[in-house]
Amino acid sequence: MAERLTLDDIGCWVIKSQTPVVELSAGWDLGATRELTRCLRRSYRVHLMHPGQPCLLWVSGLQQPGVQALGELTSVARPVDDPEATRPQISVDVALRRLRRPIPRSALLADHVLAAAEVLRMPAGSNPSFLSPSLWAALQDFLDAEEAG
Repeated sequence: MAERLTLDDIGCWVIKSQTPVVELSAGWDLGATRELTRCLRRSYRVHLMHPGQPCLLWVSGLQQPGVQALGELTSVARPVDDPEATRPQISVDVALRRLRRPIPRSALLADHVLAAAEVLRMPAGSNPSFLSPSLWAALQDFLDAEEAG
């Protein structure tokens, strides 16, 4: 069994979505920031989430999987009051800037450092997922290189 994460293990939270980014928020333009509420899986990880921590939006599926937006948590994770829900749900608020050039899953897999990310190794894993501080730094370097290129 894997060891439990601590705050020191978290460089950036990875918030997953199966919904394409254009359907998450109507009119969300490239480069624009939106505040969204995202649902998470109930786990001990949600108790490590705090406002101001960096996060990214990972869209999975067949249409443009990869990193679509970057931002930060703007709330703690909290229970969703939904009497229709079949199981307890958790949500968190985020402020996300949609990337002008999303980072495809294939580009991350091709990077010898970033390919170690949990979201790539275990795509059906936890939501939230995370990047370690070193992987978060590598992703930021990757983004800087993409912007320069």
